[in-house]
Amino acid sequence: MPERDEFSFLPAQAADLHRAVPVVERVGVRLDDGRTLSGLRWGEAPPRVTLLHGAGLNAHTWDTTLLHLDEPALALDLPGHGDSSWRDDAAYVARVLAPDIVAALEAWTDRPQTLVGHSLGGLVAAAATASRPDLVERLVLLDITPGVDPSAGPAQIRAFFAGPTDWASRDDLVDRALAFGLGGSRAAATRGVFHNSRVRADGRVEWKHHFAHLAATAGADTDVTTPDAVRAALADTGWDDIAAVSRPVTLVRGERGFVTSEDAAEFTRHAPDARVRTLATGHNAQEEDPAALAALIRGIVRNEEVAETP
Repeated sequence: MPERDEFSFLPAQAADLHRAVPVVERVGVRLDDGRTLSGLRWGEAPPRVTLLHGAGLNAHTWDTTLLHLDEPALALDLPGHGDSSWRDDAAYVARVLAPDIVAALEAWTDRPQTLVGHSLGGLVAAAATASRPDLVERLVLLDITPGVDPSAGPAQIRAFFAGPTDWASRDDLVDRALAFGLGGSRAAATRGVFHNSRVRADGRVEWKHHFAHLAATAGADTDVTTPDAVRAALADTGWDDIAAVSRPVTLVRGERGFVTSEDAAEFTRHAPDARVRTLATGHNAQEEDPAALAALIRGIVRNEEVAETP
């Protein structure tokens, strides 16, 4: 697979949807400790929507959704993912990551955002909203609640990443993804692998995100990826953050996703004013049905009522 620009996939994606190619640029902010947080700014107007991806993904997971949405937006690479710096302490948990998201919102937005978070990104979004409600107008959590058992769904994904840390080519990674039933079509898997990997100076290909390297080296010693600071953060389920959110909240669950109807009911016990919506997807709604997800987000951004899903 030859090297290409990260935006070279967009013309074909836009053409498939009969849309013009949008203006998208890579942006980065230097954090106080010297790390960099990276993201993609969509459109020429100030963003109205900021999106946070899930573990093992990156800002490009939102590309097709944002083509459908057609709103100025900011899609961020979480720390340890995409073009953002890895953390030396491997503390990839919500309250540790939230200050980095706050820094990005302060740097790149001029108004309170509709903050959308998928999976891990949803928990980070909730923590950021709880700590800085002035930066957020509405919160949207995509197929995640603090009560979801993290071992309930992603075992296949963990097995997929817990392989070699480097590869001869991206085509090898595409073959591996398809063998694990991930990525959908070969074209989609090729695009996903390109955005989630990089070619090293020695010509070998490696995953961009830190999780794959941690999974491959942890083995049976769980302490490799859970030092004291991380274990302390994991002890907080995140319900306190949900209770502290003072902005309107929408929980979007996939019918075949990680959040069950019982999880959603528990969520509304902690956030009685929250709305719950359901999409006919699995966990990654932004990739399985980006049009439906974009329509739902658009209704939230524009404060248009969306029919309640039983």
